[in-house]
Amino acid sequence: MASFPFDIVGFDLDGTLLDTSADLTAAVNHALAAAERPLLTSADVVPMVGGGAKNMLRQALDATGGCPDDEFRRLYKLLLGHYEEHIADGTRPFPGMIDALDRLDALGVTTAVVTNKFEGFAEKLLGALGLRERFACLIGGDTMGKGFAKPHRAPIDEMIRRCGGGRAAFVGDSIYDMGAARNAGVPAIAVSFGFLLGPVEELGADAVIDHYEDLVPTLLSLANGPS
Repeated sequence: MASFPFDIVGFDLDGTLLDTSADLTAAVNHALAAAERPLLTSADVVPMVGGGAKNMLRQALDATGGCPDDEFRRLYKLLLGHYEEHIADGTRPFPGMIDALDRLDALGVTTAVVTNKFEGFAEKLLGALGLRERFACLIGGDTMGKGFAKPHRAPIDEMIRRCGGGRAAFVGDSIYDMGAARNAGVPAIAVSFGFLLGPVEELGADAVIDHYEDLVPTLLSLANGPS
């Protein structure tokens, strides 16, 4: 095969590389139980994921009656504590993801993670699953400082810098992911199996994949797209 058209492929974490729905739902429900609120299902929680833990909890509390700020701070600490202790209990890679990473490695592509999850949590989660060394860099929602998480372009720009520069693409499942890629001027690929708020076609991605076996062919098809 001729030289692959992308030097770097970045990935979102929750809902893109990993199905974290079970552990995120458990953490949300731990906080809701402490507030004596009704518990939520994974189907309820999944659309709340993507903007970080604070945003996720705020949506969960709003859905069950709202919450004053002082109580929110207490519940937020409970959620984070529970999640950190149980970060990989039920989390699994999406089907085909490991094989896709292997194929990208074989093509000489540098891979990275850019997530709105706290960097420390993302490091711990990927480490627990034995995946951290698969990625050249990891950028969390707090890595670039307040106000610079996705959809800001800064995390994508930093990913490219840390990976040594070159042509990049980004894979995700949310408006935060697509917005960050678009703002940074790199092609965006959406995964239809992710934590979607609505139809995947409404994310504004340059391409959509239904399985990780489609990733490399899709990247090839985008070779003459935005860069």
